Amino acid sequence: MTTVDLAAWPTTEAAALAEQHRLRPLVEPHGPAPAPGALVAGVDVAYDDERDVVAAAAVLLDLDTLEVVEQATAVGRIAFPYLPGLLAFRELPAVIDALSRLTRRPDLVVCDGYGLAHPRRLGLASHLGVLTGLATMGVAKTPFTFSSTDPGPERGAWTPLVDAGDGSEVGRALRTRAGVKPVFVSVGHRIGLSEAVSAVLALTPKYRLPETTRQADSLCRRALGEAVRG
Repeated sequence: MTTVDLAAWPTTEAAALAEQHRLRPLVEPHGPAPAPGALVAGVDVAYDDERDVVAAAAVLLDLDTLEVVEQATAVGRIAFPYLPGLLAFRELPAVIDALSRLTRRPDLVVCDGYGLAHPRRLGLASHLGVLTGLATMGVAKTPFTFSSTDPGPERGAWTPLVDAGDGSEVGRALRTRAGVKPVFVSVGHRIGLSEAVSAVLALTPKYRLPETTRQADSLCRRALGEAVRG
């Protein structure tokens, strides 16, 4: 798995946009769903902007049992300012650092954000997948700049997430709990959209958000609290 050279990491909007355009053709938007017994990682970050600190967490779960089998955190300086559409440049150095501290390689990484459901088709999940070679997908709480109709009320119902500009399907609004707001699933790298939806349903037997995301969110918040207190 790769690591990030912060000395070469883009620091300006123009450089970040150029990097997105360079990496976009490298995305592989197809691939299998994780097999039974696969190891699925969730990654997430938490910030303290006043102290210029970011904490990332990577939590590895057994897909069959959803039990945590390994977890790791990384704390560092925020690598990039907040700019819409360029969130990956802010989060990925710490996320990749946390993933590199796992002793086992994930079969799939679930990001709290977007993959191809991004204006330049390179959200955090796709960017992460291209840099690391891992299969990745994004599961977001909101649809960003794209539109969808509300899926049916039953668990598993979905509707296309559509780019109004060209009419293409960039993801799916997926109901993971009956009568609860949908989540927004998009391909990151090396997994297909239908396969990504199946993986999300396997990761949400009880809650709206995937268990990977829930575990990683809790861990990165704890890591940030310990960092700023210490």
